[in-house]
Amino acid sequence: MKKFLNSVDTVLTESLDGFVAAHADILVLGDEHKFVRRRTLKPGKVALISGGGSGHEPLH
Repeated sequence: MKKFLNSVDTVLTESLDGFVAAHADILVLGDEHKFVRRRTLKPGKVALISGGGSGHEPLH
């Protein structure tokens, strides 16, 4: 095996689909299929937004 990717064009969508499928009890995929959020938002609480870089540093 040389690669874990099916296609560079679909890597983001496929990765997020898999992540959400593994944690469907707490996560939902965003409308544009570019982000993940909590399934239930807590009223009156501030959301934490975190973005990664180019993929070389740990996910936070």
